[in-house]
Amino acid sequence: MNIPAELRYTKEHEWIKLEGNVATIGITDYAQGELGDIVFVELPNVGDKLEQMQAFGTIEAVKAVSDIYSPLSGKVTEVNSALDDEPMIINSDPYATGWMIKLELTNVSELEQMLTADGYKELIG
Repeated sequence: MNIPAELRYTKEHEWIKLEGNVATIGITDYAQGELGDIVFVELPNVGDKLEQMQAFGTIEAVKAVSDIYSPLSGKVTEVNSALDDEPMIINSDPYATGWMIKLELTNVSELEQMLTADGYKELIG
């Protein structure tokens, strides 16, 4: 299972990559594996303001529909529109082309609450 060391993680299986005060967010390799074949993703609009741990969208797989939570507070600056036509990108490449949103952070200190790669490995066993 792929758990990149440079990312941060949530207990809800989202990952965060911070560049300056912009966070790229998606779901983990573990999460996509548990969901199975992803068939639809609903994401927020650019400009939407999100609070930490607020549901910002849904992900639908053959097995289930799950909420996606914002690990951090901020404003959506970009949405991965490629997922509209090809949501299964998340299954094949959750950490690169399968990213979901970019968020301009309003409280960078919230990142301290996120798990490191080692902490995430412990969580999923």
